[in-house]
Parts: sequence; C-alpha cells; structure tokens
Amino acid sequence: MISPMTPQPISTPSAPAALGPYSPAVRAGEWVILSGQLGLDPATGELVAGGTAVQTRQALVNIAAVLSDCGLTWDDIAKTTVFVTDLGEFAAVNAVYTEAFGDHKPARSTVQVAALPAGATVEIEVWALRP
Repeated sequence: MISPMTPQPISTPSAPAALGPYSPAVRAGEWVILSGQLGLDPATGELVAGGTAVQTRQALVNIAAVLSDCGLTWDDIAKTTVFVTDLGEFAAVNAVYTEAFGDHKPARSTVQVAALPAGATVEIEVWALRP
C-alpha cells in the first residue's frame, strides 16, 4: 500500500519536456513540489532568446502551466527558490517575478550558481501547499 506521504509524480502535459530523469511535479502529502523551470519554450524545447528577463518570464509562464495542471494557483505557492548565473541580473529577475506574483509574497531564496542546464541564466523552483 502506498502511504499518502509517498511522493507521487504528477502528469504535467503543459510543461516543457524534462531535460533529464525527473518529474516536473511531485505530490507528497499536502505538498506539490515543482522541479525547477527554465525559460524553455514548451513547443520547441528550446531556451527563449532575449536575455535573463525574458527567460524569467518564460520560466514563470511554465510554472503557471504546471500549477494549472496540478489544480493549483499562484496563491498556493509557499516557497520559491530562484537560481541565477549572475546576481548582477537580480533586478531584472526581481522585476519580472514581482509582476507575476503581485501581492502574493511566498518565502524565497535566491542563489547564484556557476551554470544551469541548457545554458539558461535563471531557474525557478516552487513548493505549493494543496490540502
């Protein structure tokens, strides 16, 4: 018998295809954990052109699609982690992030990393609560 706390992959047809052996989203009890989303165009699987702000916007569009596939909304997000390859781009990332989240302000960490998959400059991971 599977425990209600056993992580279960969630089908997310609206998300870009995974770049590796992982699920775009997993449910564990009341939590839905989204894998990090890059600025990939779901139709082509390619990174969108135009820099960090454009990649951030597409990553957030991809997050919204995965949330919808999971029956969730922005308001269900409790925590995000933003990975950037250059903290000098923090203001651009933050401006687009603020547009997407509006008055909802989940907990957040922002971390500079050496590199991201597909040559991306930003990746965003999300934890959402779904009682």
